[in-house]
Amino acid sequence: MLLRHTLPEVKERKALTINPAKTCQPIGAMYAALGIHGCLPHSHGSQGCCAYHRSALTRHFKEPVMAATSSFTEGSSVFGGQSNLIQAINNIFTIYEPDVIAVHTTCLSETIGDDVDQIVAKAKDEGKIPEGKFVIHASTPSYQGSHVTGYANMLKGIVKAFSKKGDIPRDQLNIIPAWVEPSDMREIKRIANMLGVNFVMFPDTSDVLDAPQTGKHVMYPEGGTTIPELQTTGDSKYTLALGEWCTKAAAQDLDRTCKVGYDMLDVPIGIKATDRFVMSMSRHGDVQVPALLTAERGRVVDVITDMQQYLHGKTVALWGDPDTLIPLVEFLVDLEMKPKYIVSGTPGKKFKAKMEELLKDAVPDAKIANGPQADMYLMHQWIKNEKVDLLIGNTYGKYISRDEDIPFLRMGFPILDRVGHSYFPTVGYTGAMRILEKILGLFLDRQDRDAPEESFELVM
Repeated sequence: MLLRHTLPEVKERKALTINPAKTCQPIGAMYAALGIHGCLPHSHGSQGCCAYHRSALTRHFKEPVMAATSSFTEGSSVFGGQSNLIQAINNIFTIYEPDVIAVHTTCLSETIGDDVDQIVAKAKDEGKIPEGKFVIHASTPSYQGSHVTGYANMLKGIVKAFSKKGDIPRDQLNIIPAWVEPSDMREIKRIANMLGVNFVMFPDTSDVLDAPQTGKHVMYPEGGTTIPELQTTGDSKYTLALGEWCTKAAAQDLDRTCKVGYDMLDVPIGIKATDRFVMSMSRHGDVQVPALLTAERGRVVDVITDMQQYLHGKTVALWGDPDTLIPLVEFLVDLEMKPKYIVSGTPGKKFKAKMEELLKDAVPDAKIANGPQADMYLMHQWIKNEKVDLLIGNTYGKYISRDEDIPFLRMGFPILDRVGHSYFPTVGYTGAMRILEKILGLFLDRQDRDAPEESFELVM
Protein backbone atom coordinates (compact mmCIF):
# COMPACT_ATOMS: atom_id res chain seq x y z
CA MET A 1 0.00 0.00 0.00
CA LEU A 2 2.86 2.40 0.77
CA LEU A 3 3.99 2.68 -2.85
CA ARG A 4 0.51 3.62 -3.98
CA HIS A 5 1.16 7.01 -2.42
CA THR A 6 4.09 7.61 -4.83
CA LEU A 7 3.40 10.86 -6.72
CA PRO A 8 4.02 10.83 -10.48
CA GLU A 9 5.22 14.44 -10.50
CA VAL A 10 9.02 14.44 -10.11
CA LYS A 11 10.41 17.30 -8.01
CA GLU A 12 14.06 18.02 -7.27
CA ARG A 13 15.13 16.89 -3.79
CA LYS A 14 18.34 18.21 -2.25
CA ALA A 15 18.26 16.52 1.15
CA LEU A 16 15.58 13.84 1.34
CA THR A 17 16.24 10.21 0.35
CA ILE A 18 13.27 7.82 0.15
CA ASN A 19 14.00 4.09 -0.03
CA PRO A 20 17.71 4.39 -0.89
CA ALA A 21 19.18 2.26 -3.68
CA LYS A 22 22.23 1.40 -1.56
CA THR A 23 23.30 0.42 1.94
CA CYS A 24 26.13 1.58 4.21
CA GLN A 25 29.92 1.43 3.96
CA PRO A 26 30.69 -1.06 6.77
CA ILE A 27 28.70 -3.80 5.01
CA GLY A 28 30.99 -3.52 1.99
CA ALA A 29 34.08 -3.50 4.19
CA MET A 30 32.85 -6.58 6.03
CA TYR A 31 32.19 -8.43 2.76
CA ALA A 32 35.66 -7.62 1.40
CA ALA A 33 37.29 -8.73 4.67
CA LEU A 34 35.49 -12.08 4.52
CA GLY A 35 37.40 -12.71 1.27
CA ILE A 36 40.64 -13.12 3.25
CA HIS A 37 41.28 -16.60 4.65
CA GLY A 38 41.17 -16.75 8.44
CA CYS A 39 39.93 -13.17 8.77
CA LEU A 40 37.47 -11.92 11.40
CA PRO A 41 35.85 -8.58 10.51
CA HIS A 42 35.59 -6.15 13.40
CA SER A 43 33.11 -3.28 13.69
CA HIS A 44 34.57 -0.37 15.66
CA GLY A 45 31.35 1.06 17.03
CA SER A 46 28.21 -0.04 18.81
CA GLN A 47 26.77 -3.56 18.99
CA GLY A 48 23.71 -2.48 17.01
CA CYS A 49 25.78 -1.46 13.98
CA CYS A 50 27.61 -4.79 13.89
CA ALA A 51 24.35 -6.71 14.32
CA TYR A 52 22.80 -4.91 11.36
CA HIS A 53 25.81 -5.45 9.10
CA ARG A 54 25.99 -9.15 9.95
CA SER A 55 22.25 -9.52 9.49
CA ALA A 56 22.28 -7.85 6.07
CA LEU A 57 24.98 -10.21 4.78
CA THR A 58 23.46 -13.29 6.44
CA ARG A 59 20.03 -12.67 4.93
CA HIS A 60 21.53 -12.22 1.45
CA PHE A 61 23.93 -15.18 1.47
CA LYS A 62 21.89 -17.46 3.76
CA GLU A 63 25.15 -18.18 5.58
CA PRO A 64 26.30 -17.31 9.12
CA VAL A 65 28.51 -14.21 9.04
CA MET A 66 30.95 -13.88 11.92
CA ALA A 67 32.14 -10.47 13.09
CA ALA A 68 33.26 -8.80 16.31
CA THR A 69 32.45 -5.37 17.73
CA SER A 70 34.03 -2.77 20.01
CA SER A 71 30.67 -2.56 21.85
CA PHE A 72 30.65 1.20 22.41
CA THR A 73 28.77 2.48 25.44
CA GLU A 74 27.92 6.06 26.38
CA GLY A 75 31.40 6.35 27.90
CA SER A 76 33.13 5.23 24.70
CA SER A 77 31.06 7.73 22.74
CA VAL A 78 32.32 10.58 24.92
CA PHE A 79 35.90 9.56 25.70
CA GLY A 80 36.73 7.52 22.60
CA GLY A 81 36.93 3.84 21.82
CA GLN A 82 40.68 3.21 22.19
CA SER A 83 40.44 1.02 25.28
CA ASN A 84 37.53 -0.93 23.79
CA LEU A 85 39.42 -1.69 20.59
CA ILE A 86 42.66 -2.67 22.33
CA GLN A 87 40.74 -4.99 24.65
CA ALA A 88 38.81 -6.40 21.69
CA ILE A 89 42.01 -7.14 19.74
CA ASN A 90 43.43 -9.00 22.74
CA ASN A 91 40.21 -10.97 23.31
CA ILE A 92 39.76 -11.89 19.65
CA PHE A 93 43.28 -13.25 19.18
CA THR A 94 43.09 -15.10 22.51
CA ILE A 95 39.66 -16.67 22.05
CA TYR A 96 38.92 -16.89 18.32
CA GLU A 97 42.48 -17.15 16.93
CA PRO A 98 42.04 -15.52 13.50
CA ASP A 99 45.01 -14.82 11.24
CA VAL A 100 43.71 -11.30 10.54
CA ILE A 101 41.39 -8.85 12.24
CA ALA A 102 39.91 -6.41 9.72
CA VAL A 103 38.69 -3.31 11.56
CA HIS A 104 36.16 -1.00 9.92
CA THR A 105 34.84 2.15 11.50
CA THR A 106 31.22 3.23 11.91
CA CYS A 107 29.46 6.60 12.01
CA LEU A 108 30.00 6.87 15.76
CA SER A 109 33.74 6.13 15.86
CA GLU A 110 34.30 8.40 12.86
CA THR A 111 32.29 11.26 14.40
CA ILE A 112 34.23 11.19 17.68
CA GLY A 113 37.47 11.03 15.70
CA ASP A 114 39.10 7.75 16.78
CA ASP A 115 42.56 7.36 15.20
CA VAL A 116 42.52 3.64 14.36
CA ASP A 117 46.09 3.75 12.99
CA GLN A 118 47.35 4.98 16.35
CA ILE A 119 45.19 2.51 18.31
CA VAL A 120 46.45 -0.48 16.31
CA ALA A 121 50.06 0.70 16.73
CA LYS A 122 49.50 0.96 20.51
CA ALA A 123 47.99 -2.54 20.59
CA LYS A 124 51.08 -3.83 18.78
CA ASP A 125 53.43 -2.03 21.18
CA GLU A 126 51.58 -3.56 24.12
CA GLY A 127 51.96 -7.07 22.69
CA LYS A 128 48.27 -7.56 22.00
CA ILE A 129 48.92 -8.66 18.40
CA PRO A 130 50.70 -12.05 18.32
CA GLU A 131 53.67 -12.68 16.05
CA GLY A 132 52.55 -13.61 12.54
CA LYS A 133 49.07 -12.15 13.06
CA PHE A 134 47.72 -8.96 11.50
CA VAL A 135 45.28 -6.13 12.18
CA ILE A 136 44.21 -4.16 9.12
CA HIS A 137 41.66 -1.37 8.98
CA ALA A 138 39.58 0.92 6.78
CA SER A 139 37.72 4.18 7.33
CA THR A 140 34.06 3.52 6.52
CA PRO A 141 31.65 6.17 7.86
CA SER A 142 28.09 5.31 6.87
CA TYR A 143 27.14 8.92 6.27
CA GLN A 144 29.29 8.97 3.12
CA GLY A 145 29.25 6.81 0.01
CA SER A 146 27.67 3.36 0.07
CA HIS A 147 28.51 -0.31 0.58
CA VAL A 148 30.52 -0.03 -2.66
CA THR A 149 32.68 2.71 -1.09
CA GLY A 150 33.24 0.57 2.00
CA TYR A 151 34.31 -2.39 -0.12
CA ALA A 152 36.78 -0.15 -2.00
CA ASN A 153 38.19 1.29 1.23
CA MET A 154 38.78 -2.17 2.72
CA LEU A 155 40.56 -3.23 -0.49
CA LYS A 156 42.90 -0.26 0.00
CA GLY A 157 43.47 -1.44 3.56
CA ILE A 158 44.36 -4.93 2.30
CA VAL A 159 46.88 -3.54 -0.18
CA LYS A 160 48.41 -1.23 2.42
CA ALA A 161 48.84 -4.06 4.91
CA PHE A 162 50.08 -6.89 2.69
CA SER A 163 51.35 -5.74 -0.73
CA LYS A 164 55.10 -5.22 -0.52
CA LYS A 165 57.76 -5.13 -3.22
CA GLY A 166 60.23 -7.99 -2.91
CA ASP A 167 63.45 -8.85 -4.72
CA ILE A 168 62.03 -11.56 -6.99
CA PRO A 169 59.42 -10.68 -9.65
CA ARG A 170 56.66 -13.27 -10.02
CA ASP A 171 55.12 -14.53 -13.23
CA GLN A 172 51.59 -13.93 -12.03
CA LEU A 173 48.69 -11.51 -12.40
CA ASN A 174 46.65 -9.89 -9.67
CA ILE A 175 42.89 -10.03 -10.22
CA ILE A 176 40.83 -7.66 -8.05
CA PRO A 177 37.08 -8.25 -8.45
CA ALA A 178 34.44 -5.68 -7.55
CA TRP A 179 31.57 -6.61 -5.22
CA VAL A 180 30.23 -9.71 -6.95
CA GLU A 181 28.79 -12.97 -5.64
CA PRO A 182 30.97 -15.88 -4.43
CA SER A 183 29.76 -17.76 -7.51
CA ASP A 184 31.08 -14.94 -9.70
CA MET A 185 34.47 -15.03 -8.00
CA ARG A 186 34.58 -18.78 -8.60
CA GLU A 187 33.72 -18.23 -12.28
CA ILE A 188 36.43 -15.58 -12.68
CA LYS A 189 38.95 -18.08 -11.29
CA ARG A 190 37.62 -20.81 -13.59
CA ILE A 191 38.15 -18.58 -16.64
CA ALA A 192 41.66 -17.65 -15.50
CA ASN A 193 42.49 -21.32 -14.95
CA MET A 194 41.13 -22.21 -18.41
CA LEU A 195 43.58 -19.72 -19.89
CA GLY A 196 46.40 -21.22 -17.82
CA VAL A 197 47.27 -17.92 -16.14
CA ASN A 198 49.11 -17.79 -12.82
CA PHE A 199 47.16 -15.38 -10.62
CA VAL A 200 46.27 -14.18 -7.15
CA MET A 201 42.69 -13.01 -6.74
CA PHE A 202 41.69 -10.85 -3.80
CA PRO A 203 39.31 -10.75 -2.14
CA ASP A 204 37.83 -14.20 -2.77
CA THR A 205 34.59 -15.06 -0.96
CA SER A 206 34.06 -18.36 -2.78
CA ASP A 207 34.06 -21.28 -0.31
CA VAL A 208 33.48 -18.72 2.45
CA LEU A 209 29.94 -17.47 1.90
CA ASP A 210 28.87 -20.47 -0.19
CA ALA A 211 30.72 -23.12 1.81
CA PRO A 212 29.33 -26.68 1.74
CA GLN A 213 27.27 -28.07 4.62
CA THR A 214 29.35 -30.74 6.37
CA GLY A 215 27.43 -30.96 9.64
CA LYS A 216 30.19 -29.15 11.53
CA HIS A 217 30.54 -25.44 12.19
CA VAL A 218 33.85 -24.02 10.97
CA MET A 219 34.79 -20.57 12.25
CA TYR A 220 37.07 -19.89 9.27
CA PRO A 221 36.04 -21.78 6.09
CA GLU A 222 38.64 -23.04 3.64
CA GLY A 223 38.06 -20.27 1.10
CA GLY A 224 39.53 -16.81 0.92
CA THR A 225 42.86 -15.41 -0.26
CA THR A 226 45.65 -16.50 2.07
CA ILE A 227 48.13 -14.16 3.72
CA PRO A 228 51.13 -15.63 1.80
CA GLU A 229 49.25 -15.07 -1.45
CA LEU A 230 48.45 -11.46 -0.54
CA GLN A 231 52.08 -10.84 0.36
CA THR A 232 53.16 -11.75 -3.20
CA THR A 233 50.83 -9.24 -4.90
CA GLY A 234 53.49 -6.52 -4.86
CA ASP A 235 55.74 -8.74 -7.00
CA SER A 236 53.10 -9.59 -9.64
CA LYS A 237 53.70 -8.37 -13.16
CA TYR A 238 50.28 -6.79 -13.68
CA THR A 239 46.88 -6.19 -12.10
CA LEU A 240 43.45 -6.62 -13.66
CA ALA A 241 41.03 -4.42 -11.71
CA LEU A 242 37.39 -5.33 -12.40
CA GLY A 243 35.05 -2.45 -11.65
CA GLU A 244 36.25 1.13 -11.27
CA TRP A 245 34.19 2.13 -8.22
CA CYS A 246 35.30 -0.86 -6.15
CA THR A 247 38.85 -1.56 -7.30
CA LYS A 248 40.53 1.47 -8.87
CA ALA A 249 41.88 2.92 -5.61
CA ALA A 250 43.46 -0.40 -4.60
CA ALA A 251 44.99 -0.91 -8.06
CA GLN A 252 46.39 2.63 -7.99
CA ASP A 253 47.93 2.05 -4.56
CA LEU A 254 49.55 -1.17 -5.80
CA ASP A 255 50.96 0.71 -8.79
CA ARG A 256 52.21 3.60 -6.68
CA THR A 257 53.83 1.56 -3.91
CA CYS A 258 54.97 -1.56 -5.79
CA LYS A 259 55.09 -0.42 -9.44
CA VAL A 260 52.55 -3.04 -10.53
CA GLY A 261 50.70 -1.61 -13.52
CA TYR A 262 46.99 -2.23 -14.01
CA ASP A 263 44.18 -2.50 -16.53
CA MET A 264 40.96 -0.82 -15.39
CA LEU A 265 38.27 -3.16 -16.74
CA ASP A 266 34.53 -3.56 -16.30
CA VAL A 267 33.14 -6.46 -14.32
CA PRO A 268 32.88 -9.20 -17.01
CA ILE A 269 29.08 -9.18 -17.35
CA GLY A 270 27.84 -9.82 -20.89
CA ILE A 271 29.81 -10.61 -24.01
CA LYS A 272 31.85 -7.45 -24.65
CA ALA A 273 32.99 -6.97 -21.05
CA THR A 274 33.95 -10.65 -20.81
CA ASP A 275 35.81 -10.35 -24.12
CA ARG A 276 37.84 -7.45 -22.73
CA PHE A 277 38.65 -9.38 -19.54
CA VAL A 278 39.69 -12.52 -21.44
CA MET A 279 41.83 -10.61 -23.93
CA SER A 280 43.55 -8.62 -21.15
CA MET A 281 44.43 -11.88 -19.39
CA SER A 282 45.64 -13.34 -22.65
CA ARG A 283 47.81 -10.29 -23.37
CA HIS A 284 49.32 -9.75 -19.91
CA GLY A 285 49.53 -13.44 -19.07
CA ASP A 286 51.07 -14.22 -22.49
CA VAL A 287 48.66 -17.11 -23.09
CA GLN A 288 46.28 -18.16 -25.85
CA VAL A 289 42.49 -18.21 -25.50
CA PRO A 290 41.45 -21.90 -25.42
CA ALA A 291 38.90 -23.29 -27.88
CA LEU A 292 36.64 -24.38 -25.00
CA LEU A 293 36.21 -20.77 -23.89
CA THR A 294 35.57 -19.63 -27.46
CA ALA A 295 32.88 -22.31 -27.70
CA GLU A 296 31.21 -20.96 -24.52
CA ARG A 297 31.05 -17.55 -26.16
CA GLY A 298 29.59 -19.04 -29.31
CA ARG A 299 26.76 -20.70 -27.41
CA VAL A 300 25.71 -17.35 -25.90
CA VAL A 301 25.70 -15.76 -29.35
CA ASP A 302 23.62 -18.67 -30.65
CA VAL A 303 20.96 -18.17 -27.97
CA ILE A 304 20.81 -14.44 -28.70
CA THR A 305 20.38 -15.16 -32.41
CA ASP A 306 17.60 -17.69 -31.79
CA MET A 307 15.69 -15.61 -29.24
CA GLN A 308 16.11 -12.10 -30.67
CA GLN A 309 12.41 -11.67 -31.42
CA TYR A 310 11.57 -11.85 -27.71
CA LEU A 311 14.24 -9.32 -26.67
CA HIS A 312 14.19 -6.64 -29.36
CA GLY A 313 12.86 -3.28 -28.23
CA LYS A 314 11.94 -4.34 -24.68
CA THR A 315 12.35 -1.49 -22.18
CA VAL A 316 14.13 -1.99 -18.85
CA ALA A 317 14.47 -0.17 -15.52
CA LEU A 318 17.61 -0.99 -13.52
CA TRP A 319 19.07 -0.06 -10.12
CA GLY A 320 22.14 -1.20 -8.21
CA ASP A 321 25.90 -0.70 -8.05
CA PRO A 322 27.78 1.24 -10.77
CA ASP A 323 30.28 -1.57 -11.40
CA THR A 324 27.42 -3.98 -12.13
CA LEU A 325 25.12 -1.61 -13.99
CA ILE A 326 27.66 -0.37 -16.54
CA PRO A 327 28.49 -3.75 -18.17
CA LEU A 328 24.91 -4.98 -17.69
CA VAL A 329 23.50 -1.99 -19.59
CA GLU A 330 26.09 -2.57 -22.32
CA PHE A 331 24.91 -6.19 -22.57
CA LEU A 332 21.23 -5.19 -22.76
CA VAL A 333 22.01 -2.74 -25.56
CA ASP A 334 23.80 -5.56 -27.42
CA LEU A 335 20.57 -7.58 -27.04
CA GLU A 336 18.72 -4.63 -28.67
CA MET A 337 16.81 -4.00 -25.46
CA LYS A 338 16.28 -0.45 -24.21
CA PRO A 339 17.54 0.45 -20.71
CA LYS A 340 15.20 3.37 -20.04
CA TYR A 341 15.62 4.17 -16.33
CA ILE A 342 18.86 3.68 -14.37
CA VAL A 343 19.43 4.50 -10.69
CA SER A 344 22.40 3.95 -8.36
CA GLY A 345 22.66 5.18 -4.79
CA THR A 346 26.47 5.19 -5.03
CA PRO A 347 27.91 8.63 -5.84
CA GLY A 348 30.50 9.33 -8.54
CA LYS A 349 30.50 11.89 -11.34
CA LYS A 350 31.61 9.45 -14.04
CA PHE A 351 28.54 7.23 -13.75
CA LYS A 352 26.09 9.39 -15.68
CA ALA A 353 28.68 10.20 -18.36
CA LYS A 354 29.45 6.50 -18.90
CA MET A 355 25.76 5.62 -19.12
CA GLU A 356 25.04 8.43 -21.57
CA GLU A 357 27.92 7.24 -23.76
CA LEU A 358 26.56 3.68 -23.77
CA LEU A 359 23.00 4.79 -24.51
CA LYS A 360 23.48 7.81 -26.79
CA ASP A 361 22.45 5.89 -29.92
CA ALA A 362 20.22 3.15 -28.51
CA VAL A 363 18.21 5.11 -25.90
CA PRO A 364 19.06 8.83 -26.16
CA ASP A 365 16.13 9.79 -23.88
CA ALA A 366 17.11 7.43 -21.02
CA LYS A 367 16.74 8.80 -17.50
CA ILE A 368 19.87 8.29 -15.36
CA ALA A 369 20.58 9.30 -11.77
CA ASN A 370 23.03 8.38 -9.03
CA GLY A 371 23.93 9.60 -5.55
CA PRO A 372 21.88 10.12 -2.37
CA GLN A 373 18.66 11.31 -4.02
CA ALA A 374 18.76 8.61 -6.72
CA ASP A 375 16.45 6.28 -4.84
CA MET A 376 13.65 3.78 -5.35
CA TYR A 377 11.04 6.52 -4.94
CA LEU A 378 12.47 8.34 -7.98
CA MET A 379 12.55 5.07 -9.91
CA HIS A 380 8.88 4.44 -9.10
CA GLN A 381 7.96 7.98 -10.15
CA TRP A 382 9.58 7.47 -13.54
CA ILE A 383 7.77 4.16 -13.99
CA LYS A 384 4.45 5.70 -13.01
CA ASN A 385 4.87 8.23 -15.80
CA GLU A 386 5.81 5.59 -18.40
CA LYS A 387 5.99 1.87 -17.69
CA VAL A 388 8.73 -0.50 -18.80
CA ASP A 389 8.71 -4.17 -19.79
CA LEU A 390 11.24 -5.42 -17.21
CA LEU A 391 12.76 -4.49 -13.84
CA ILE A 392 16.31 -5.55 -12.87
CA GLY A 393 17.66 -4.90 -9.39
CA ASN A 394 17.75 -6.03 -5.78
CA THR A 395 14.87 -7.40 -3.71
CA TYR A 396 13.39 -3.99 -2.92
CA GLY A 397 12.04 -3.75 -6.44
CA LYS A 398 9.43 -6.40 -5.68
CA TYR A 399 7.04 -3.74 -4.37
CA ILE A 400 7.18 -1.81 -7.64
CA SER A 401 6.89 -5.07 -9.58
CA ARG A 402 3.73 -6.00 -7.68
CA ASP A 403 2.11 -2.58 -7.78
CA GLU A 404 2.83 -1.95 -11.48
CA ASP A 405 2.54 -5.58 -12.68
CA ILE A 406 6.01 -5.68 -14.30
CA PRO A 407 8.26 -8.79 -14.59
CA PHE A 408 11.20 -8.58 -12.20
CA LEU A 409 14.72 -10.07 -12.44
CA ARG A 410 16.60 -10.00 -9.12
CA MET A 411 20.25 -8.98 -9.43
CA GLY A 412 22.57 -7.17 -7.06
CA PHE A 413 22.63 -6.68 -3.30
CA PRO A 414 20.65 -7.47 -1.28
CA ILE A 415 18.51 -10.36 -2.50
CA LEU A 416 16.53 -11.46 0.53
CA ASP A 417 13.64 -13.46 -0.91
CA ARG A 418 15.31 -15.87 -3.35
CA VAL A 419 18.25 -18.31 -3.42
CA GLY A 420 20.73 -19.15 -6.15
CA HIS A 421 22.49 -15.80 -6.59
CA SER A 422 25.45 -16.93 -4.47
CA TYR A 423 25.73 -20.28 -6.30
CA PHE A 424 25.15 -19.46 -9.99
CA PRO A 425 27.36 -16.84 -11.69
CA THR A 426 26.26 -13.86 -13.75
CA VAL A 427 29.81 -13.06 -14.94
CA GLY A 428 31.59 -14.56 -17.93
CA TYR A 429 29.94 -16.25 -20.89
CA THR A 430 28.27 -18.76 -18.57
CA GLY A 431 26.84 -15.89 -16.55
CA ALA A 432 25.63 -14.14 -19.70
CA MET A 433 23.76 -17.32 -20.64
CA ARG A 434 22.11 -17.36 -17.19
CA ILE A 435 21.02 -13.71 -17.46
CA LEU A 436 19.59 -14.44 -20.91
CA GLU A 437 17.73 -17.51 -19.70
CA LYS A 438 16.19 -15.61 -16.80
CA ILE A 439 15.09 -12.65 -18.94
CA LEU A 440 13.61 -14.92 -21.59
CA GLY A 441 11.83 -16.98 -18.94
CA LEU A 442 10.20 -13.86 -17.49
CA PHE A 443 9.05 -12.58 -20.89
CA LEU A 444 7.70 -15.95 -22.02
CA ASP A 445 5.94 -16.57 -18.69
CA ARG A 446 4.26 -13.20 -19.13
CA GLN A 447 3.35 -14.02 -22.74
CA ASP A 448 1.76 -17.30 -21.64
CA ARG A 449 -0.07 -15.62 -18.77
CA ASP A 450 -1.62 -12.94 -20.96
CA ALA A 451 -2.24 -14.98 -24.12
CA PRO A 452 -5.86 -15.55 -25.21
CA GLU A 453 -6.89 -19.20 -25.59
CA GLU A 454 -6.38 -19.25 -29.37
CA SER A 455 -2.79 -17.94 -29.02
CA PHE A 456 -1.64 -20.15 -26.14
CA GLU A 457 1.19 -21.91 -27.99
CA LEU A 458 3.09 -25.06 -27.00
CA VAL A 459 6.21 -24.22 -29.03
CA MET A 460 8.14 -20.94 -28.99
